[in-house]
Amino acid sequence: MQRVSGGVMLLVLTASVLSSVSTQAQFAGSSEAGAVFVMNNSAHRNEVISFTRAVDGSLQKAGTFATGGRGSGGITDPLESQGSLTLSQDRSLLFAVNAGSGELSVFRVHGSNLALVDRKATGGSEPNAVAQHGNLVYVLNVGGSSNVIGLALHAGGQLKPIPNSIRFLTTNNSEGASLAFSPDGRFLLVSERATNNIDVFSVRPDGTLASIVVNSDLAPGTFALTFAANGAALISETGPAGASNASTVSSYSVLANGTLSPITTGVPTLGNANCWNAVTPNGRWAYVSNAGSSTIAGFSIGASGALTPIGATVVGINPSGSGNLDIAVSSDSKFLYSLNSENGTIGVFGIQEDGTLLNVGQAEAISAQMGFNGIAAF
Repeated sequence: MQRVSGGVMLLVLTASVLSSVSTQAQFAGSSEAGAVFVMNNSAHRNEVISFTRAVDGSLQKAGTFATGGRGSGGITDPLESQGSLTLSQDRSLLFAVNAGSGELSVFRVHGSNLALVDRKATGGSEPNAVAQHGNLVYVLNVGGSSNVIGLALHAGGQLKPIPNSIRFLTTNNSEGASLAFSPDGRFLLVSERATNNIDVFSVRPDGTLASIVVNSDLAPGTFALTFAANGAALISETGPAGASNASTVSSYSVLANGTLSPITTGVPTLGNANCWNAVTPNGRWAYVSNAGSSTIAGFSIGASGALTPIGATVVGINPSGSGNLDIAVSSDSKFLYSLNSENGTIGVFGIQEDGTLLNVGQAEAISAQMGFNGIAAF
């Protein structure tokens, strides 16, 4: 057998390592365009599952990261909320609620890799949604005496509870489903499923909230809300109980006194169980998730916040029975991802120039009907 000297072996190994690093760097530079995150919401060990997003929108599983807390467990949509997993405005942090242990976890985002940097009690029962604006973070606690509570966000992702920041919703067990800051940070809105209310809180300079201003949604079935870039509040509505294909979406402007002024109300989404929504970062399109129909409906957003259906309204279709829940849009406004709870996948759609969606496949995420909730993307 021919003998190889240590020096030659070292050179061979070094060349091999450098070649591997070069290949990885080339892949990162040419193929890795972003990341997608989902949460397993396990009652035993809540975890975030990350995926690398390629330039063509396809996903590759990258890792699993423990939140340090416990989820609620369940089968399909146990949190009944939008925003249980939320990226910060600058996408440097990821917030994850732990409904089972009553905590909020904060991760530092490094591409598709995450580093847990903090975990704090939310001061209430069953946190199911979180929103951030600047140095403010507010959490929605859906259980017991339904409330929101504020935390100050410090450098490095550390959280500190804001004194006297707790504010109660209109009733106990009001089934709060989402919360969102207005783009200018002046208002925090909360949706209540049980009462069909949209609560508006003005944000004070010290980070606390003014008294609640209660608005009744003009369409039935209030579920999730989000904001368009122009300040219009968009509301997903499931429709009247028992009705078929009766879901709608509405838009409102928020007046200075906290009341909502309707812009577009009760626009049909042509599907069942429209509970979730997302707006493209470029401000052009709004999409809603018809979970009961496994479809995505799309709307253009006018300068006033008016919503106009894109084409025939339904612009994306998942395989029958997918049960698409929450949805998220990539930071470049090129792809939409749906959390398909019934079959444990992530639906992948390319956003076309006219706002229609091209179904480019599904990524395996978790076992079917295992209760995973929350999705975020950049």
